[in-house]
Amino acid sequence: MNIDGCSALITGASAGIGREFACQLAGRARSMILLARRDERLVELADQLQRDHAKLLVHIQKVDLADLGQLQDFLEWLDREKLEVDLLINNAGLGDSGPFAKSDPARNNQMTLVNITALTSLTRHLLPQMISRGHAGILNVSSSAGFLPMPGSAVYAATKAYVTSFSEALRAELRGTGVSVCALCPGPVVTEFQQVAKREGVKPDIGPKFLVVAVEQVVREALEALEAERPLVIPGFAMKLLVLLARSMPMPVLRRVARRPSRTT
Repeated sequence: MNIDGCSALITGASAGIGREFACQLAGRARSMILLARRDERLVELADQLQRDHAKLLVHIQKVDLADLGQLQDFLEWLDREKLEVDLLINNAGLGDSGPFAKSDPARNNQMTLVNITALTSLTRHLLPQMISRGHAGILNVSSSAGFLPMPGSAVYAATKAYVTSFSEALRAELRGTGVSVCALCPGPVVTEFQQVAKREGVKPDIGPKFLVVAVEQVVREALEALEAERPLVIPGFAMKLLVLLARSMPMPVLRRVARRPSRTT
């Protein structure tokens, strides 16, 4: 997968990892479609990218992916405009932090819609044309939280387990088609995500500092992995090692670890 000259679609592009994807791709892509809920941030980002890269064509669309009506309107807009997409970055995601019994049912539904339903629908809509062109890439932003059950983030971790599993299965199905699929599974990254995911009265906990990876490195390693046709990328050596150790532990041991008191209760 060579992303030079690509036409990229990035969800959740107004901040954090999504914004960084747009910035790092701006010097290489031919065009971009940027989606997010916050229109003013999209306008600001598009203006900045086009100032720095005069030949780059940028489309922006205000879409709340937790709203199935807005998602369908966007898919219809794509078809009407006949815009090609050969790099899909499913980055948009919602999180939550705290015990499931005290969770907001509406928030749980939103997480499922954004993290699973929208990602699946966008991929399904664009995949046939990607296969017909024989050259495309799909980068799904999952999380290291998806490798194991995560008390205090039960729904979020479960949705990310779906993203990783879906990416692996899709990659196997698409072997030989020219469409590459990669799952990005970062650990802690300092973005607005933690602030948005926290509940009222709960202090965001990003985890040990030695596990934190800068957003610039996360995106750089993700794009390198996609171009190298790797199925999975976990940015940062410490996070890679931690995930390897955790996945090699027997489930009874992991259950004992999971019983430790949580800071989110």
